[in-house]
Amino acid sequence: MDVQGRAGVRQYLVTAFCARLADEGVALAVVTLAVHRTGGAAQGAFVLTAWMAPHVLAAPLAGALAARARRPRLFHTSALGGFAMAIALLGFGVGRIPLPVVLAVAAVGGCCGPVVSGGMSSLVTRICPAGSDQDRAYAWDAVVYSAAAIAGPGVAGLAAGLSPAAAMSVMSVAAACAAALVAVLPLHPEPARDTSVAIRLRGDLASGLATVWRYRELRAITAATSLAFVGIGGLTTIAVLLGESRNHPEAGGLLMTAFATGALAGNVAIARARPAAPPHRLAVLGMLGTGIGLAAAAIVPLPLAAAAFFAIAGACDGLLLTATLRLRAHHAPPAMRTQVFTIGAGLKISAAAVGSALAGLATPNSGPRYLIGIAVLQTAAALSYLLIRRSPHRAARLRIPAPPADRPQGAAAGAQPGGADGPRPGG
Repeated sequence: MDVQGRAGVRQYLVTAFCARLADEGVALAVVTLAVHRTGGAAQGAFVLTAWMAPHVLAAPLAGALAARARRPRLFHTSALGGFAMAIALLGFGVGRIPLPVVLAVAAVGGCCGPVVSGGMSSLVTRICPAGSDQDRAYAWDAVVYSAAAIAGPGVAGLAAGLSPAAAMSVMSVAAACAAALVAVLPLHPEPARDTSVAIRLRGDLASGLATVWRYRELRAITAATSLAFVGIGGLTTIAVLLGESRNHPEAGGLLMTAFATGALAGNVAIARARPAAPPHRLAVLGMLGTGIGLAAAAIVPLPLAAAAFFAIAGACDGLLLTATLRLRAHHAPPAMRTQVFTIGAGLKISAAAVGSALAGLATPNSGPRYLIGIAVLQTAAALSYLLIRRSPHRAARLRIPAPPADRPQGAAAGAQPGGADGPRPGG
């Protein structure tokens, strides 16, 4: 990678960090604000549900719009600007204006979420050429995810110490900074689209969903990570309950900090690895390791020992994130890549919303059992990935048409003859 390419990747990473800092910190900020203004966390929980739930519906549309955008910088700037405005409006409205209005604002802001997560990651392929440099860029992109997962709640907590409303303002400003930075990213043009295949937006929506199904690796990693995130979505609540069940109510924050720190360490290790490990192996190792770490944490009685196992689980979850980004980039056809990223991210976040709702049924005494259940889901996700990856290809039987660009990225991305699901070295 030349000097200009490295500078572009660094600029992207700063932009992505600002966007994800806001995305990761807004949950804590809005719940803290709800408690401050209403005396309870219920309204904050409702707002978060409205914030996350639209992802599964908004993701295909966001991906299709992003892929069709003639001015991608303007599209991402607008989406991130809308994200920032929604956070600012929530900071003003929670506890002050009718709840249905607040939920509507949260739902609109949540519709921008797929652009903040998966949509941002899709820009890496327009900054960095395919190959080992792009793999490392995606590894550093995963580092940004993990760093934001640590910094977002931390910054929100510090700002909330001054004022809960100030925490929301800080998150809004972070998203606005990302909107400004993405407007000047050095993006290379995408390959020309075949307008005879995708003339209408409706066709793009169908093609995006069909691509995730048609390419076996995409189908496998999307199904597996969605199942895994049903568990991860409830992890914060269960960590708090686990601490309470052992007479250490403050331990929940320690456990989640350990998990996020472990994820960051895992991502950094993979980013520095040369050569990069095959992503399908990383995915399986990540899911199994996360499950083992969480199961061990549910058994050990000491908070510090549980935190150590949470850190191990987090490191393995970081491996899964890196593998997921690489698999999407390697196997998605160029014309469908943005949809694949946004659909995958939207399904994961919506699955996490389901997990968060299920965790709301838990009691302090049931915390260890729920944590073991989350660990079982990680193991089940790994098994589902292996089964789908090795299953006979059935897309032709469903008569799903090939996307405009039928091969992911050519030889530079590791593509081999043999169709969408053909073997790939290292992938």
